[in-house]
Amino acid sequence: MMCSGDHEVRCVNRKLLLEALAKELPSGTIRFSSKVVSIEESGFYKLVHLADGTILKTKVLIGCDGVNSVVSKWLGFKAPAFTGRAAIRGWVNFKSSHGFEPKFLQFFGKGFRSGFLPYDDNSVYWFFTSSQEKEIDQDDPAKMKQFVLSKLENVPDEIKAIVENTELDFIISSPLRYRHPWELLWGNISKGNVCVAGDAFHPMTPDIGQGGCAALEDGVVLAGCLAGALLKEQSGETKEKGDKEREEYKRVEMGLKKYAKERRWRGIELISTAYMVGFFQQGDGRVTTFLRDKILAGYLSGLMLKRADFDCGKLSNSRM
Repeated sequence: MMCSGDHEVRCVNRKLLLEALAKELPSGTIRFSSKVVSIEESGFYKLVHLADGTILKTKVLIGCDGVNSVVSKWLGFKAPAFTGRAAIRGWVNFKSSHGFEPKFLQFFGKGFRSGFLPYDDNSVYWFFTSSQEKEIDQDDPAKMKQFVLSKLENVPDEIKAIVENTELDFIISSPLRYRHPWELLWGNISKGNVCVAGDAFHPMTPDIGQGGCAALEDGVVLAGCLAGALLKEQSGETKEKGDKEREEYKRVEMGLKKYAKERRWRGIELISTAYMVGFFQQGDGRVTTFLRDKILAGYLSGLMLKRADFDCGKLSNSRM
C-alpha cells in the first residue's frame, strides 16, 4: 500500500481480480483462446472473424484486445511505439509470512529501476525495468533471474531473497511500448458502433502502475454511457426492423462518442505521466540522475499517487 495525504494505492493480484469479475458474469459469457484476425462491416453490425474460423455478429464492438489490438488498427491507430526499455516481472509466495511492511520499495542503478511491493502477508510482486533491452534474454526465465540478481548486488539480502525465491514459471519479460499521446488528440477512439478500451486504447509504460486501473475506469465510464444509450426509449412508433436497428445504432454511436470524449484527456494524461516518470526515474545521465535524486524524488512519488486518484462517478444510466 502507498499513501500520501488523501491518496492511497493498493497492490492487487490480477488473477484474483479477474476471477472476481468473471464470477459476476453469466456462464458462457467469456470465450477463451479467441484471437481476432479481422473485422467486417455488415449493415448496422460488425462481423468479428476469429482465428478458428468463427464469426461473431456484434451490435457493439469494444476492442479491449491489448497492445496488439486488431480493433485499434481498424480504427486507424498506429502500432504502439517501443521505448527502448524492457521490464522483467515476477511474484513469489513465501508459504508463510514474509515479514515485509505494506510499503513500496524502489532501487535505482545505472540504466535500471527495480521495485518490490507486498500484496498480502505471504506474497510479493516485483519488477525490474532496464534500458539494456538487448541484454535481456526474454525467452529464458533462468537467465532473466540471474540478470536481475547481477544488477541488484548492492541491495539488502532480504530484497535479493525475493528474486532468488521466485520460481521460474512466475517470471516474465516484455518490451515496453506506449501510444504517442498526440495520437489520442485526433485519433478515433470510437467510430460508429466500435470503440477501444484498456491497452488497445491507451497503452502506457508501467512506471505509475495505472495500466490495469485505467482499463477498469474505462469499463465503468463506458458502461454508464452505453447503458444510457441502450436503455433509452425509442422515439415514436417505429415499426420497421430497419428503422429500429438504425435508431439503436445511432444511440450506440452517440454513447460511444460520449465515452471517447470523457476518456480522451485522461488517457493522454496517464500516458504522458508514465513516460515522464520512467524517463527521470530510470535515466542514467548526470543531469537526470541529479534531478531525480536531489529535486524531483518527492514530486515524482506524489505524482504517481495523484494520477491514481480518479472518480468514475456512480454507475447509472444518468450519464446520458
